[in-house]
Amino acid sequence: MTRFLVVQHEPEAPGGWLAERWAELGITVDTVRPDLGDPVPKTLSHDALVVLGGAMNAYEDDRYAWLAPTKALLRASVADGIPTLGVCLGHQLMGVALGGEVILNPMGRTSGLVPLSLNAAGESDPLLEGLSGRDVVHYNGDVVSRLPDGATLLATAPDGSVQAARFAPRAWGVQFHPETTPEIFAGWMTTFEPQGEEPADGPRQWLDAMESRRATVRTTGYAVAEAFARA
Repeated sequence: MTRFLVVQHEPEAPGGWLAERWAELGITVDTVRPDLGDPVPKTLSHDALVVLGGAMNAYEDDRYAWLAPTKALLRASVADGIPTLGVCLGHQLMGVALGGEVILNPMGRTSGLVPLSLNAAGESDPLLEGLSGRDVVHYNGDVVSRLPDGATLLATAPDGSVQAARFAPRAWGVQFHPETTPEIFAGWMTTFEPQGEEPADGPRQWLDAMESRRATVRTTGYAVAEAFARA
């Protein structure tokens, strides 16, 4: 039986469509909640590792005690060639863990649906091939500003930031949220405060767009889940 370990940082950011599709494929998803006191293992006894998103910053190890162990687990999993996927914060943690850098995006927060802009490497990448131009969910203020040595850029967001990268042959980071349903996104919007030029009614606009494209966004999330399951 295939088993994935998922690190979830907060109740508002669960596995969503990724976990749903993996369950349909017969994959056992074991979720650890270090925010609730679950220990982050030092080594992985599962077939794959997935690190989800969260509101914290990738460098806030002193505030969130589990971030350092999560980075260590990411390094170990990548070194061992275990399929590894980082989503949003997970992508940033992997970038930092492997020697890259993360900063607050000088262009401001990216919110709502954004086209996935794959480059040539992304078009032929086993995780993302065939998905260029698809609408994907973003809600992030931080970005990976410098990829680690040896990493491959797969997609660039409209603001020029890293949208997706392959950190090793079987390790990926995506700044977007393939797991996020409209319901999950609506939960994030309960604490929304406009930043920069964001409209005050941004949550309504973004949620309306997500609802109108629900089937398409779910299909994209499922496609990422299935491709990762084959990694």
